[in-house]
Amino acid sequence: MAGVSSVLEDDSLLSRLDRGLFKIEEFLALVGGLAVFSLMLFAVVSVAGRNMFNAPLPGYVDWIEQIMPLIAFVGISYCQRLGGHIRMDLAVGALSGRALWSVEFFNTLLMLVVMLLLVWGSWAHFDRSFDWNSPMWSRDSSVDIRLPIWPAKLLAPVAFSVLVLRLLLQLWGYGRAIVTGDERPVAVPLIEDAATQAAREAKQVSSLESEDGRVRGSL
Repeated sequence: MAGVSSVLEDDSLLSRLDRGLFKIEEFLALVGGLAVFSLMLFAVVSVAGRNMFNAPLPGYVDWIEQIMPLIAFVGISYCQRLGGHIRMDLAVGALSGRALWSVEFFNTLLMLVVMLLLVWGSWAHFDRSFDWNSPMWSRDSSVDIRLPIWPAKLLAPVAFSVLVLRLLLQLWGYGRAIVTGDERPVAVPLIEDAATQAAREAKQVSSLESEDGRVRGSL
């Protein structure tokens, strides 16, 4: 299963690249969150229009087709950076030192190979849909209001390419840890035990309560 992880930082080139890429990943995750919110708004408008005015939102299903890739793909690299994807923490967490980093390196390498194949395949899928000489540069479109489908198809190779960059940075981090024997390398997700998770969550809650108390006191 996926556990809670932390990512250490320092002044090394690897950590600076990690933080720079994380800004892009945070922006993409924000876009994905806004996509979820817009999907909710579309549903409200469509249902309200159908029930109140007998006029549902035109092309509701077509817009969902455009939005779903945003929800499905753009946040995967952000989740990978935080170690949030499903994995066998019970097995991997029993290891330590170079044995742990070797397993993590091997798993990340396998994931990189799969993602490179997905980038190649999803780009080919987009390329079949895109045409400079066609109306709206699209060889295909949605059924109802004929939205071009290539923007949604382009999201997959773009999001997968960002994930490829993330995996390359993590391979760098794991590889360096294998060579140096570092117990807590930077730029890779470190699994936290239950006690560390509880302490961190308690600290976050206490800081929120302190901020809330200051706000109430100022009012």
